Amino acid sequence: MSSRADTSKEAFPLLPSIEELLHDPRLEELGASVPREVWLAFLRALLERWRGEIKAGKLDATALSARLAGSALVDELTAAVGRERRAGIVRVVNATGVVLHTGLGRAPLHPEAAAAMGTVAGSYCVLEVDRESGERNQRDDRLSLLLQRMTGAEAGIVVNNCAAAVYLLLNTYLARGKRDEVIVSRGELVEIGGSFRVPDVMERAGVVLREVGTTNRTRSADYRAAVGERTSLLMKVHTSNFRVEGFTEEVTPRELAELGGELGLPTAFDLGSGLIEGDDVEALPDVMGDEPRVRDAVASGVDIVCFSGDKLFGGPQSGMLVGKRAAIAALRKNPVYRALRLDKVTIAGLERTLELYLAGRGDEIPSRALLSASADELRPCAERIAAALSSFPDCSVSVVAERSQPGSGAAPGVFLPTWAVRFAHARRKAAALAADLRRAEPAVFARVQDDALLFDPRSLLPGDEERLVSAVRSLLA
Repeated sequence: MSSRADTSKEAFPLLPSIEELLHDPRLEELGASVPREVWLAFLRALLERWRGEIKAGKLDATALSARLAGSALVDELTAAVGRERRAGIVRVVNATGVVLHTGLGRAPLHPEAAAAMGTVAGSYCVLEVDRESGERNQRDDRLSLLLQRMTGAEAGIVVNNCAAAVYLLLNTYLARGKRDEVIVSRGELVEIGGSFRVPDVMERAGVVLREVGTTNRTRSADYRAAVGERTSLLMKVHTSNFRVEGFTEEVTPRELAELGGELGLPTAFDLGSGLIEGDDVEALPDVMGDEPRVRDAVASGVDIVCFSGDKLFGGPQSGMLVGKRAAIAALRKNPVYRALRLDKVTIAGLERTLELYLAGRGDEIPSRALLSASADELRPCAERIAAALSSFPDCSVSVVAERSQPGSGAAPGVFLPTWAVRFAHARRKAAALAADLRRAEPAVFARVQDDALLFDPRSLLPGDEERLVSAVRSLLA
């Protein structure tokens, strides 16, 4: 104990003050590269970290003197400044093969949708005024009309994400006198990304959850038996990120709609991902297995269908609700809607995305195009990348058959054949290479598998092939 105390007693006086660090000529240029308050925070954090090491007996006077005389001081602060510069939302190259990658922003937008968002973001725009009459109107009137045309529903409304859509739906039907119970199949009470649980959303919305059926089997009779005076809504939830296989049975949307009509109760179907289909957008449904289609859900007769705008639909983050006119009108009248409604930028992106679908250009939506690409179409890109990387010393490069997954809980049982570039370095671990690439300019995200990097061209956008090769070249130069 006395030895550690002696060590601390000798080391603490050697710690420089903030004022000394501010005037250290080795740090002046680095400190000038960030705002003063940020620089001061970095200096304080460094001294506090070193002070903690001294207290723990991990840093003695000799080692501290070596740090101060050597490059450790500059190196640590340079790393802090580097992290500051890399922080925040920046463009990256997604070479993971996961098209709807939640961590990397999910669906990339069509250039025309992105341009529409940029235009209204930097200018005034028509939002809540009618151009013809000059009178005030609803900000999403056009969006609602486009949703009607796209889905076949009587009306539509959009909020800031699908969780908000579910919340608005449940909260609205809570206001039906003493009716506060929502009936849901026990097998559909899912948890998806970010610990988002359907039962928790129901609780926050103020409703009472009434579970029916079992994990693997729920029948219409189970719903019927659970209906009582307090029943407010019959609801179906697509399980999104998992499948129950074997002896299973579930209530179809049409069966739920028929039961609701018979009992005079509203019905809802939360689709989650939101797969759009039609005569001119058939390619994606062919590769997504049994993922439920929006039009089919609307045609089933349920009162409200909700789905995500930034997953399979391929637009900016949003939660869409479409269905019967009276049901959507009730959602719009709920004061909670104002807290969840979209801003002008998101509305502009969604309008343009819907217009592309309705113009027969759905195959141009980037996420749909990437998911629809065949392995044969992707192989030439993988071979070009492999050829460009094969000249680096100490590297092993090959093109291998692999599988991509859609991502974001969409079609969890679907694996899409692809060709990936396997890249390994003789002297560097794959995890370390992956970390360096994430910090590169441009940043590159790849898969790590069997101590090698996998670059999957399925998720590469125009120009990304060159950006990927450039990032690797900069790293190994």
